[in-house]
Amino acid sequence: MTKIAYNVCVLTVTYGNRWAFLKQILERVLSFEHVVDIIVVDNGSDYDLKKELDQLNSSIITLLQETENLGSAGGYKAGLGYFVSHSNADFVWLLDDDNLPEEGALEKLINAWPSIRLAEDRKALFSLRTDRKNHVLIAQGADPYQYYLVPDNFMGFHFFRIFSNQYRKLAGQNRYNSSPLRPSKLPYVPYGGLFLHRRLVEFIGYPDERLFVYVDDSEYTNRITEMGGEIWLIPDSRINDVDISQGITYKHRFWRSAILDLWNFRTFYQVRNRLYFYSRHAIKNRFIFALNKWLYMTGHYLISIITGKHKAYKEFRIAVADGLAGRLGKKEKPTN
Repeated sequence: MTKIAYNVCVLTVTYGNRWAFLKQILERVLSFEHVVDIIVVDNGSDYDLKKELDQLNSSIITLLQETENLGSAGGYKAGLGYFVSHSNADFVWLLDDDNLPEEGALEKLINAWPSIRLAEDRKALFSLRTDRKNHVLIAQGADPYQYYLVPDNFMGFHFFRIFSNQYRKLAGQNRYNSSPLRPSKLPYVPYGGLFLHRRLVEFIGYPDERLFVYVDDSEYTNRITEMGGEIWLIPDSRINDVDISQGITYKHRFWRSAILDLWNFRTFYQVRNRLYFYSRHAIKNRFIFALNKWLYMTGHYLISIITGKHKAYKEFRIAVADGLAGRLGKKEKPTN
């Protein structure tokens, strides 16, 4: 087997005031011997990011400063475009600005690359983010399609799968907890942890800016598998999130809804983009989909009455309608 050139470009997108997280990630990847380029996309930071980067005194860091926040889709599109046109690295490793790789995480990806016997433009690897419980279960042997592209679901709800989902959840916890982690295929993945060859980027193109934020990574990486490629989760390559994702600490209660309780402009994009993506890739029976939609929306309407979340429910309905109709793009006046 021909030996590949182990040159890697790390790409990350940042915004706001997240230097405390970004600094940790940059210091870690600067210590990896195969990293020859680092691209940082400044997507509307609230501080002098260039000044902070200069303190790291590294010649391999390139800063791309955007005049406005382009969202994750626009930010990663800009970074990937720069990688293809300016970097000599063979591979790009995408990391969110709070994705801290463990020591040896990149080396594990490089070592696994030749074992996936596909062309360079037909395969991608993905590092395990240990807080993604579904990924852990899949690496232990669970069927990925229990969690991804479930036919005719609406926002994850499926009336005919209520009891089977509970059974799988309980059975899966008992069945897989003691199973070893092994490389597994995934239909699509987040940006953070994605490792791919420049030829695959040239093949599948760039993220869809119309999605702005949320699910843009699902749509982008789903192109890999739709076009005949494979995405392999490499569980020995691990990443830890040093920031807490929105909603992860939310405590679910009877007759409450996380969507309505946590509603903001980010939730709008989550709902709209999720329905846009799933309605184009997971509807097999339109009657069942319509039933699940009616039950879910009716339940949330009742919850909105009980909890006084009328405005949030109204915005929720708009997001649903926009997603199903394919009305995308950046929202001019984000929901507060």
